[in-house]
Amino acid sequence: MSQRKAEKAFDCLAYKEQVQREIYEEIQGLTHEEQIAYFNRSAEKGPMAKWWRTIRRASPPAPAPAARDR
Repeated sequence: MSQRKAEKAFDCLAYKEQVQREIYEEIQGLTHEEQIAYFNRSAEKGPMAKWWRTIRRASPPAPAPAARDR
């Protein structure tokens, strides 16, 4: 029995890698806190923004970040 490989109209892995490269280029010079803000803004403005707002409202407030030892 021979199996044919279907032609891909959309390569999910290639798309994921492309998006990851684009995000890396946008955040590479940011501090950890700036990266968090970047991803929060992205979530609030992206296609899942309505869901994100619902989740944020239903979640308890995050604790204040602890001071890091330097």
